[in-house]
Amino acid sequence: MSYTDEKWIRDAKEVKLPKKYAKYGGNIFKECLSHCIIAPSATIIHIDLLQRVGLFDESLEVCEDYDLWLRVALKSEIGLIDKKLITKYGGDADQLSMKFWGMDRFRVKALEKLLDISESKNALIKNMLIEKYSLLLKGAKKHDKIQDIYEYEKRLRELDEFN
Repeated sequence: MSYTDEKWIRDAKEVKLPKKYAKYGGNIFKECLSHCIIAPSATIIHIDLLQRVGLFDESLEVCEDYDLWLRVALKSEIGLIDKKLITKYGGDADQLSMKFWGMDRFRVKALEKLLDISESKNALIKNMLIEKYSLLLKGAKKHDKIQDIYEYEKRLRELDEFN
């Protein structure tokens, strides 16, 4: 699999790519953990790799690309073409990233699935889950979401006990 850098346009103007979306090549699993750094429209992937890691998880409402790229990065190096060869337009209300609050809720699902398939990267995955659970717990407390508070406290305890 290879992917390319991208130009971002918002309100008809090019915007600078935030540092957290920096592009990397090679063994980039760790760089992919926090959030999705790869745009599906910027990738080319061999069918053999998709057969090994699986396709998009259609049960995820969003972050299905994040989930796939993590599985790819777990099994393979990823090539980077360090040129802006695609243009992404953002800021529209119909973007999925704008539609859902708490995108980390979906990233957590992808990370939890990885715990079952990657013993070698479990420490990295668990550390990111602790970060995501803690952030979601903070949001749940802020918005007085009692069930979510209970759930994220429970998940944090389970990870702590698992270590």
